[in-house]
Amino acid sequence: MINVIDKKDCCGCEACVQQCPKHCITMELDDELFYYPVVDAKSCVSCGLCEDVCPQLHADVPRIPLKVFAAKNLDDEERLLSSSGGIFMALARHFIEQHGVVYGVVYDSDWNVCFTYTENIEGVKAMVGSKYVQAKVGGIYKKVKVHLKEGRVVLFTGTPCQIAALKRFLRKEYDNLFLLDVLCAGVPSPGVWRKYFNENVLSAAQGAAVGKNTVLPSLNAISSIEGITFRDKSQHGWEKFSFVVKGNSASKADKNSVLLSSIHSENSYMRGFLSSLYKRRSCHVCKFRDGESHSDITVADFWGIKQLMPDFADDKGVSLVLVWTIKGSEVFSSLPLDFRESNYVEVKSLNGGFKNQKINSKRGLFYELLRKEESFDVALKRALHVSWIMYVLSFFIRAFRKILCIIK
Repeated sequence: MINVIDKKDCCGCEACVQQCPKHCITMELDDELFYYPVVDAKSCVSCGLCEDVCPQLHADVPRIPLKVFAAKNLDDEERLLSSSGGIFMALARHFIEQHGVVYGVVYDSDWNVCFTYTENIEGVKAMVGSKYVQAKVGGIYKKVKVHLKEGRVVLFTGTPCQIAALKRFLRKEYDNLFLLDVLCAGVPSPGVWRKYFNENVLSAAQGAAVGKNTVLPSLNAISSIEGITFRDKSQHGWEKFSFVVKGNSASKADKNSVLLSSIHSENSYMRGFLSSLYKRRSCHVCKFRDGESHSDITVADFWGIKQLMPDFADDKGVSLVLVWTIKGSEVFSSLPLDFRESNYVEVKSLNGGFKNQKINSKRGLFYELLRKEESFDVALKRALHVSWIMYVLSFFIRAFRKILCIIK
């Protein structure tokens, strides 16, 4: 029986929920606004299937990729819409053209993040772009299994722990399944996202909705939102990506407009995420970060491209592609991409996504303030506050490190 004693031992993949034959496991919100499995002991028959499917209990060993590439989608429009080099779009199109099924994450009608699948390219477009919220999995593994047994070609994309969970759930290999994961830096709390959304995004949307005839202003505000992008490159480029909310503005005759926009380093939600203030505890001791998920391909931002391939770098985005399997190599070679081979050791040293990050020491303070009903922005500001002494000290430390690098 699944019994989560230490929160770092559960990645929230929901495989145990879908595997339980008695349906006695539910996902419940904890005090840090993450979902964890809770078992109804009275209904449990101790079959052990929930433990058998748990990727945390059956973590694999690290692997070395067959090939490592820097890559760009040849379609600049698709690359601009993506978070980095647009590789997912190229892969998804490849499988859609084979009458396949593509699984990924989208926003629901309330702007929560959840898994779904599509059989057309329009559905794929909703999956494009990073969404820095832990997605609700629901019954998606069961749907994947149905499509596979029907003989459909399936592309499943998710975080490494979700890929590992799906493989445990399926309990056998499928030649018609292709697995794509991202080099994940950790997933933020869906409850924290909801608080930020309600206090910041909805307020911006509410202002845009003023003047519309409705007695339900909050619903009207939600309906006025047309899109949320965590990694918008259209304003400041790939490296200085922005958090952008677009919607219909009553003052602009309902034409699509920017309701909220800020560079990631200035956006409060992104600052908290990048400061490791509210990522899932298991993400800080991730067991699937270095190929252990057994995906076919891993994609990421190719941070460090300017050092390794300055002539290949541009501010439209470049993807790092790790090819783990023969299947992955065959599919990758068939895609319409501009790519160059790279070196695994070098890219690991330049990309922080390969390393587990420490939990922010102010995490407890942040959640304590939220429980006291402080606003998201107030809680974040107090949790990330740095005294002037520490600011000056950190400035000199950074300067000293730069001097050492120049001397070397």
